Order: sequence, then structure tokens, then C-alpha cells
Amino acid sequence: MRILLFTGKGGVGKTTLAAATAARLAARGERVLAVSTDPAHSLADALGVPLGPEPREIPLGMHAAEVQTRGLVDKNWAELREHLRTMLLAAGIAELEAEELTLLPGVEDLLALAEVHRLAASGLWDAVIVDCGPTAETLRLLALPESVSGYLERLFPAHRRVVRGMLAGMAGSENVQRWDAAAEALSRLAERLTALREMLADPGTGVRLVLTPESVVAAETRRTLTALALQRIRVDGLVANRLVPNPGAARGEAANWMRTRRREQEAVLDSVRAATDVPLRTVEHRAAEPVGVEALRELADELYGGSDPLAAGEDIPDMQVTGGGRALDSEYSLRIALPLHEDAELDLARIADEIAVTVDGRRRLIALPAVLRRCVVTSAVAGDDGLTIGFRPDPDQWMR
Repeated sequence: MRILLFTGKGGVGKTTLAAATAARLAARGERVLAVSTDPAHSLADALGVPLGPEPREIPLGMHAAEVQTRGLVDKNWAELREHLRTMLLAAGIAELEAEELTLLPGVEDLLALAEVHRLAASGLWDAVIVDCGPTAETLRLLALPESVSGYLERLFPAHRRVVRGMLAGMAGSENVQRWDAAAEALSRLAERLTALREMLADPGTGVRLVLTPESVVAAETRRTLTALALQRIRVDGLVANRLVPNPGAARGEAANWMRTRRREQEAVLDSVRAATDVPLRTVEHRAAEPVGVEALRELADELYGGSDPLAAGEDIPDMQVTGGGRALDSEYSLRIALPLHEDAELDLARIADEIAVTVDGRRRLIALPAVLRRCVVTSAVAGDDGLTIGFRPDPDQWMR
């Protein structure tokens, strides 16, 4: 089962390319679902059919849906939010503060992603094609399962084992059933978050970044590649949309303009290729907007040619530890594969048994391998392809 998430800067054509990919897969007999999590839905417009929150079969020979997050919030979050509020009040937190603490940032995005997981886990589809929101919203969306897991654990540490007994005792035995219900709701949330994290880390899940051949958009694409790698989310394809057609030997002012513009676009794409090994496909600008079955299939033919739209890229390389020894003067290196664009703002910090890596304001905590937890950081070198951090044994801990 493959899940492909299409995203890119607003207006680059990600919805159309996601729809074209789904149409191509349906034409070759795959059971495919196209689903939109973009708050400003336009998947129905691209497909030329009305869509709702539940998958419906459409003339392309596939199914499609548009996730309605408002309904998901009313259905799935209200009960759990009330449980959290009750627990916070019982713990002595003022009502106003409890109200604020249960206003979970990004809950609509989180529920939209959970809905994608629900549909994908149904087993009905060979492929799920997701039309995500613009890049910034998608980065927040894909980071939510991990960040909310951390939020939940900080708010209610080890809730599966502790919360029920602790809060029931604070509230008195008459409220045991209420706390049992609250603890069970938290447990279900934790399980859903774990399932979402596993879905995003699965080799069958990949991101397709859509861009137009412009310097500003290309720069954002390079930053997005770094941000997704920092979250350990696989990008298995880039699509450059709206490439000006090559006028060939044609003459005249219009042909000269097209030739000049095409050269500029090719230069931008060369800079993107030089910055990453992720495969890059191109689609030429069309005179007519590609809407409907035939237009989408023609677009997909140009986009994929004879290749497989579901082909996956290489696995994200894991961290690698080199060096070793038992003496206090031993040296170790931790290699973290992370594509860094030339203007990346990088910050590293050691926090107990973790390394906090911050790139362009986006932070990730990376747990250190066991041998390095008893070491101190001695150096850090950043290159185009990642980070190399040097370690040496800490005399106070090494021989323990």
C-alpha cells in the first residue's frame, strides 16, 4: 500500500498533479483513493465532480473525498477535550487555565491526518493520493503526531499507568468511573498518535513536492527538503510544473521570449538538481486548464511517461556512529544525514541524553545511542549532506 502526499507553495498546481497521478493509477487498474486535506479544497474542481467527506466513486474509475475538519473536531475532539479539562481542574488548575490548556494547537490538522490514516488502514485501496495544503501548513501537519505526543506526555506523564490511580485518588472514590473514562480516552489518543507516526515513517509513505521553475519557489523547496528530512519523512519525488514549451526553430518576438524564459527555468531546475538526489520530473505549461478525465490522463502521460507513479525513492539513511575504544582518549563521531541548503540557520544543543537540532527555526530532539550518552561533545561540522558531531568519553561517567 502506498500513500503519496502532494504539497508545494500555494498556486504551483499540486492539486492538479495529485489528481492526474490518481487518474493514471486508476487507468491501469489500481484501487485508488484521492483525498484532500487542504483547508481550501479544490480537488473536486480538478476532478470536475462534487465531493464530500466520505469516499465516493467517480467516472475516472477511482474514489475521492475531501476531509471536512470542522466535523471531525465536533465529533472526535469535544469529548476528549472535556475529559482533559475535568482532569486539570481536579489537579488544582484554575478553570480558565484548564480551558486554555485544552485548546490544542493544530487539532484540526491532526484530525485530518488521522482521517487519512483511517481511510488508508481500511485495506480498500492500493494507493491513497493526498492533496495536502501549501508547504508551511503541510510541514506543521506532518510534525503534529510527534509534537502532540510530547505535549501529552508532558501534561500527563506515563498516563497509561499513572493518571487513573492518581486522579481518582485526588477526586475521591465516587469519581473513579469518570477518571477511568478520561484515562481510557487519553490512552486511545496516544495509540492514534503512535499509529500516525508509524504511517509517516512507513517506507510506503512518500511526499511529492511540486514547484514551479522560479528562484523563489526553488529556494522554498530546498528549505522544505531539509525540514522534512529533519522530521525523517521521505521525499521520493519533485515535480516542476508549468515549464515554458520549447519553441524549437520558430522565429519572432514570442518565440524569442519563450526561448529566453525556458533557459531561465532550466537554470533554476539545474540548481535544484544540484542540491538533491531526489528524482525531478517536469510538466510543460498548457494553454488550457487540465480539468476532467481526458485532460488529467494526458497530463499524467507527460508527467510519468513509461515510469511507475508509485515508484519509491531511497530509504532515509539512519544515524551512523563511527570510531570507538575503551580509553578516555577514544573518539567517536555521530553522522546525521540531513540535506542542508547553503543559507540554512543551524543550531545544536546537548540536552541530557538527546541532541537538539534546530534548522531554520524547526527543532528535533534526537536520542543519542547508548555509547554516546556517557560522552561529551567535542566538535560539530555541517556539510551539504549532513552533520558530523564529535564525541569523547566523559571521565565522570565513562567507567561507571
